[in-house]
Amino acid sequence: MGRLSPGICSMAFVILASILLAMPMMTHAQGFAVQIPENARAKRFGSGWDCDRGYREFNGACEVVKVPSFAHLTDGSYGPVWECNHGYRKSDETCVAINVPAHGHLTSGSGWACERGYMRLGGACAAIKVPANGYLVSSTDTWKCERGYQARAETCMAIVVPAHGYLTDSSYGLGWKCARGYRPAKGICEAISVPQNAYLDYSGNDWACQRPYRKEKGRCAARRDR
Repeated sequence: MGRLSPGICSMAFVILASILLAMPMMTHAQGFAVQIPENARAKRFGSGWDCDRGYREFNGACEVVKVPSFAHLTDGSYGPVWECNHGYRKSDETCVAINVPAHGHLTSGSGWACERGYMRLGGACAAIKVPANGYLVSSTDTWKCERGYQARAETCMAIVVPAHGYLTDSSYGLGWKCARGYRPAKGICEAISVPQNAYLDYSGNDWACQRPYRKEKGRCAARRDR
């Protein structure tokens, strides 16, 4: 086999030297690989790592989440956290039982509510006293009077409707109105006296003057030309 020429030998030396110089750099680059701590895993997308369920990041490591008694782990927006079980509420770093009074029941979250017919009074459920001719209103935990009655103090009083009057559904005012052609006066419905050149207005409980007359001192007076 013939001897290699000096030029080929020089080129081979240069290539070999380049490879040897690159090897420390490659080894150094590998030293920059992400080191995943214990109880962690590489992120599915992008670089970095996430702690396993039940652990949270602290100073570059994954520390265990301390879950108190009567609590459970839950994945929050800022890493794994814990919540108290149903029937318990958070108090500092512990879970304490919710004290539900008689005639009460647990609600979603960490509270309680009273049963129908009872209202919350401090830490207890007090019975709602519904008077005669009244009924419970569940949406407000209170009571209202039946039609034909009005609330007066803690009772339901019968509404006395005068002749020519009728019941209304309003819980305010007298509880009744006068029929068309009558108006209320001292607890009765008196007939409206419609003067000459007048007519009952749209309400039916008063009168108005026909054109070109105008109302003046209980009558319809002719308009004076200016």
